[in-house]
Amino acid sequence: MSNTNNTNNEEEIFDPQEMFVTLDLDDGSQLECQILTIFDVDNQNYIALVPVDNDEEVIFYRYFEDEEGNPSLENIDSDDEFDAVSDRFDELLDEEEFDQM
Repeated sequence: MSNTNNTNNEEEIFDPQEMFVTLDLDDGSQLECQILTIFDVDNQNYIALVPVDNDEEVIFYRYFEDEEGNPSLENIDSDDEFDAVSDRFDELLDEEEFDQM
């Protein structure tokens, strides 16, 4: 992961600040994504990303920071974990929409 800006770890959807990250994919290609938010599910942080060329898709990863604040991502391997993360993200979206009413 490269080109990340510092992120705060609040459970809310970020204001559209144009925060981006470039993912290095397994096939050697790169994917530019906008960071939507970082949020917690069962004491684990996750990040929600949207590819800049496909704003209909949301990608989730486990999110970690080392002692120096350097971020790293890890794939979500379990369907149950993915469902829990996706459900929490949907709740955050619903809360954000409600707050804007």
